[in-house]
Amino acid sequence: MSTTPKQVCLIGGGMISRIQVLPSLYQMQRLGMIGDITVCARRKSTLAPLIDDADLKASFPDHSFIPSPGPDDSDDSHPDLYKKVLDELPEQSVVYIAIPDQNHYQVICDTLDRNHHIVCVKPLVLTHEQALDVQKRACERGLFVGVEYHKRYDDRNWIARKKYRNGDFGEFKLGQARLHEKWWYRNSNFQNWCTTDQTDFFVYIGCHYVDLVAFITGLKPVSVSVHGIEDKFPNGNVGYLYTDARVVWDNGAVLNVQNGIAYPNQAIGGNDQGMKLYTKDDATGIGGFIEHVDYFRGATYCAIADGKDPGDTAHHIVNPDYFQMIERSDGPGLRPVGYGYRAVEQLVNTAARVANAGDLAARKVLIKEIDQAELHATPENSFFNELVVEAGRLSILNHAKTVNITYGDNPRVAFAE
Repeated sequence: MSTTPKQVCLIGGGMISRIQVLPSLYQMQRLGMIGDITVCARRKSTLAPLIDDADLKASFPDHSFIPSPGPDDSDDSHPDLYKKVLDELPEQSVVYIAIPDQNHYQVICDTLDRNHHIVCVKPLVLTHEQALDVQKRACERGLFVGVEYHKRYDDRNWIARKKYRNGDFGEFKLGQARLHEKWWYRNSNFQNWCTTDQTDFFVYIGCHYVDLVAFITGLKPVSVSVHGIEDKFPNGNVGYLYTDARVVWDNGAVLNVQNGIAYPNQAIGGNDQGMKLYTKDDATGIGGFIEHVDYFRGATYCAIADGKDPGDTAHHIVNPDYFQMIERSDGPGLRPVGYGYRAVEQLVNTAARVANAGDLAARKVLIKEIDQAELHATPENSFFNELVVEAGRLSILNHAKTVNITYGDNPRVAFAE
């Protein structure tokens, strides 16, 4: 049984790769957890900002990745290049997929067909049928598939889960959640793929809170209604840049989720996000609540000048919990901390643990244990997310019509009668 550190291929060179995934992988490589890192994108120019990033170079002075396309390749689009990269990886490597929502399914299938384990940014895929197919392919080959819902790795959500399931709050009844990204996202690559015909902001970030409520409470969503407000990106493409969702749960509780690119650049937070769940203990008749004020975590700074990234302000709210680079005590450079790093580390390590578990039978046993623990999101234990995504898209494209979710032997979505 091999315990050689696994090679990792990161497919996608966009914003989330730069600010979270790649620095996390570099840290894991620094610690000897993983081997070589390849980053694959369609165009060479997509990888240039990662290669030239001065902060990454200063933080990880002895680390780099293998770029594909390489320096000698043209900057033409190479949509199938990832397949060649997957073919060249040793079997049961770890592939981290960080590309637009609508492209996940095909890349996941191609990766599984080549016997590699997967960590994928949320949502996994856009329909329940696709999720079932991913689950089937992965199960047959004994391959781990984990979905990077990074809010699961925030300690405050583990605390809420423990207390809720201990009965400290009673039962969830009514809740509100929001996550609005900064206005500059409209000028980013989002304008090329987050269009009305492809996806929307409930699918892209609202899914975090659907997954989170299920993670904390153990409840399942049973109906979804999503109203989308169309607006133009700077390039003229139209997207649902504001969404309002109503999610009903199997105990009758309701969660309202608002998302979009609505938070002004001049505002001092990196985004606007938070959640409040009202609860009731039926035995005593006493109410309670869980509130997470995630846009402000107790630290504000006022610098001499604005930061260098889009939307930075001189006076700004600091999020010390999601992802920060801080000084090392054991060498040069910086190291990542926060639940954004923990999500990458734990999921990639889990994929490597499955890869090193032994033969097909042994890998299947370990994957079943991971599924049943319900700590990492997998196609087996979090398929409700794909049902919600599918129902949400059906609703938003039909003027917020309510879509019901049915479980049992044949989970499915359908318009409410």
